[in-house]
Amino acid sequence: QVQLVESGGGLVQAGGSLRLSCAISGRILSMYTIGWFRQAPGKDRDFVAAIRWSGGSTYYANSVKGRFTISADNAKKSVYLQMNNPQPEDTAKYYCAAGLEIQRPQLPYPYDDWGRGTQVTVSS
Repeated sequence: QVQLVESGGGLVQAGGSLRLSCAISGRILSMYTIGWFRQAPGKDRDFVAAIRWSGGSTYYANSVKGRFTISADNAKKSVYLQMNNPQPEDTAKYYCAAGLEIQRPQLPYPYDDWGRGTQVTVSS
């Protein structure tokens, strides 16, 4: 089990940039996958991006591909989501999640541990 704390959310203009951070505490095993999900009011929690802790393979939702970048700093036990050219439809609460031996990182249910989220609001 790990604990995750998100930070870096806020208000950003469309076309700007924002970087979210996920600080991880606890023992991180090489088989972990760290994912970013988001949820807007009244909507389901949607996959944004994920990264394998060992090897660094990355996965993206089609809606953010080419605009958002996920990265990890193993030494700092942190994962980042660089959001470039955000749009109003990216407005949501963003959550960081961790799970072991996840086969399908795009799905939320395999993730065991979740942070409390950080709000991102994109103005037009």
